Amino acid sequence: MKKDNRLVLLVEIALMAAIGIILDLLSLRLWPNGGSVSLAMVPIFVISFRRGLGPGLIAGLLVGILQPLISAPFYVHPIQFLLDYPIAFMLVGTAGLFSVSATAVKRKRITMIAIGCLVGSLCRLASHFVSGVVWFGYMAPEGTPVALYSILYNASYLLPTAAISFAVIALLSSTAPKLVHNK
Repeated sequence: MKKDNRLVLLVEIALMAAIGIILDLLSLRLWPNGGSVSLAMVPIFVISFRRGLGPGLIAGLLVGILQPLISAPFYVHPIQFLLDYPIAFMLVGTAGLFSVSATAVKRKRITMIAIGCLVGSLCRLASHFVSGVVWFGYMAPEGTPVALYSILYNASYLLPTAAISFAVIALLSSTAPKLVHNK
């Protein structure tokens, strides 16, 4: 990779991470114990589909590191902190496994976006799920299995976030495919 291309890639990663942080500040925070519906995953998905797995993971990791520096994070253990912030957002970048060229047929682009958004969101959900089971099981209502509580609580904000992210990226792919996909 040429030096100029590496610089452009680093700038794109940094820009997408910064946009992710800004979008996270505009999130809908209705859940009492953390979690929100936001567009913060959209830029991570965009860089993942545009540049692939590595840049997607790096952008997600940056969002996961910067987010708690800007908002007051709640954590009870260092590993829980890693699972709920850097690791969770880094895993969103796994969508990069499903990147496709801007010249691909629209149906294929949208299908790959759907699969990528689903996989990235499910990977993030898995990270939050483990954190919830191990460190927040005491919050489960009496008689509710801890695993069920954790999956339902985390899915309650991640599924809407994933659906909104997919809709935004599918719209971007349809109107400006070169913005979302590699050449």
